[in-house]
Amino acid sequence: MSTIQSEQTSSTQGRLSDFLIGRPLETYTLAHQVISKKIGMAVFASDALSSTAYATEEILVILALTGSMAVLGLSIPIAIAICVLLAIVTISYRQTIFAYPNGGGAYIVARDNLGEVAAQIAGAALLTDYILTVAVSISSGVAQIVSAIPALEPFRVGMAVLVIAIMTLINLRGVKESGSVFAIPTYFFLGMMFLTLGVGFYRWATGTLGTVTGVTLTTEALAPLSMFLILRAFSSGSTALTGIEAISNGITAFSEPRSRNAARTLVVMSTILITLFMGITVLSRHIQAVPSHQETVISQLARTVYGNGSILYLLVIAGTALILLMAANTSYADFPRLAALHAGDGFLPRQLTFRGGRLVFSWGIMVLAAAATILVVLLRASTTALIPLYAIGVFLSFTVSQAGMVVRLRKVSKLQPGETVKGLETDLTYDPHWRFHMGVSAVGAVCTFIVMMIFAITKFMTGAWFILLLIPTLVFIFFRIHHHYKDVAHVLSLENAQYHIATEKVITILLIDSVHMGTVQMINFAKSLGTPWYALHVSVNPAKTEMVQVKWREFGGEGNLVIVQSPYRQLVAPIRAYMSQLLTDNPGAIVHVVMGHLAMSSLLTQALHQNSSLILNHALSGLERVVVTIVPLQVHHNGGEVNRNILTSGDLRRAREKRLASTSEEVETVEG
Repeated sequence: MSTIQSEQTSSTQGRLSDFLIGRPLETYTLAHQVISKKIGMAVFASDALSSTAYATEEILVILALTGSMAVLGLSIPIAIAICVLLAIVTISYRQTIFAYPNGGGAYIVARDNLGEVAAQIAGAALLTDYILTVAVSISSGVAQIVSAIPALEPFRVGMAVLVIAIMTLINLRGVKESGSVFAIPTYFFLGMMFLTLGVGFYRWATGTLGTVTGVTLTTEALAPLSMFLILRAFSSGSTALTGIEAISNGITAFSEPRSRNAARTLVVMSTILITLFMGITVLSRHIQAVPSHQETVISQLARTVYGNGSILYLLVIAGTALILLMAANTSYADFPRLAALHAGDGFLPRQLTFRGGRLVFSWGIMVLAAAATILVVLLRASTTALIPLYAIGVFLSFTVSQAGMVVRLRKVSKLQPGETVKGLETDLTYDPHWRFHMGVSAVGAVCTFIVMMIFAITKFMTGAWFILLLIPTLVFIFFRIHHHYKDVAHVLSLENAQYHIATEKVITILLIDSVHMGTVQMINFAKSLGTPWYALHVSVNPAKTEMVQVKWREFGGEGNLVIVQSPYRQLVAPIRAYMSQLLTDNPGAIVHVVMGHLAMSSLLTQALHQNSSLILNHALSGLERVVVTIVPLQVHHNGGEVNRNILTSGDLRRAREKRLASTSEEVETVEG
């Protein structure tokens, strides 16, 4: 009956899991969990494309510090400079895609050409950026919704957290399925934005496009126009480049030919990104859009083109909000993959390499969701507060990746035509165009390094200091984890085995808290081993200890019962002290500790118990020559009632009589 009910409970939990994230997939289907170029655009390009919704606004926010509307016209030349940089980075990453067809982006390029430290710096920068991408994109998407429905302002943080939860759930269903879900809002946004730009430029050409009304220029502080301010606006607008590296990190998700499909998707994505970014920037200047806490630039552009409250205006806002919310999917696709690479190399916990039932890196997805949620809550889902933390990491990874490609191409330059040399990650093959390719990567490395320094300097006081401190800290943690795994590997190595456990004798000790059916089970287990044993009880409560002694004598336990006093009501410390002394007195022995454990049928009921065996197991595992065995006693629920296995005095008497009768029968059998 208990077994059937347990199976029913497991089946119910399975049905709930299947409903939320889908049925588990067999491992052999992993090769089929690939995506086409169209789906790849939705999965890996949503972050980059969504940045067009706030990149122009971030430029205007900085220029508005002068308090002059005329200065806002500088947004156009700044946008042109950003687009040139974007084109250079795109060409460089296209080279990376073909050079490293197994993906990994900056992390793999740096590890292959610049060494482990550079690889960990790139990895830490990218992992940080992916977390910030989720926080920024979702906060910006919520801001678009609040622009259209101001009454939702008090629920800004709650809405952002809810979206993160939904995104997490969808991504746990698998890359292929989540990509299909997110393709619709991505292409809907592109359709609405191209329609808006088309109508906007047509109305501009025909002289029917008006200017923004009902919004005034708002600045928190005034600052004079200077080169520093222009560079600051340039760095803020450079957030349009975030997400460019995503495709090179996720090449393995594309269908064959992977490199070619990924490269084409990258070029198409960058072309669309430049077109939208420049179009939005130019039109926003013509309609005299201004930065405002109450309404986004996209909202101002849409209502000026279509009219406030019109169906097309609402569709633009809906599409923009959706793409911003869905932009987080790029991080959900790449963060778990990159974390798994780190973990596979021993720089992050090994659990991050495990794939869940839907063949995705479930641990990585959950870590990303938790970190992004904390950021959103702490910074109140404010895009302006999050932007200073954003993009430093991605430009650092850009710089490291392109510098790594320069080193790789320099190695290629030393090869003879037709010559191929085995590399750490991929083979090096002679490239007749290596000078041009190296030049592109070198220019890209210099440009992105300059932008990174501009970010670090101009946004240092507004939050960039935190990222500049966080990345070295993460690298330090990565190497500490790596050294730990190396130490463990050395201990486990059979080649350098120097230690052995003496087995002159085994001392078996039963840790008992009270006398019940679990105790009987432990005693039967100890007797089956055929070695001497005795019981140990830590006296925390004198009254309970006396009751344990009475029950032990009444039950007629064959082994001795040793009482260890604990005047400070501690459990772990007295046991460790007793074991340490026992090991000292018996240098050639193994101490076998047997503990009971009440195993409940659900996690909820399990949490209602002390579960001290788990704590003690961890505490004793640090002692050499100590072996711990946990003997579980399953407690099942039948029809709402619990199978109670705690012994009463009558149970004790009957158990003793049964044991004595069993012993007599054994003696008669032997004599017979």
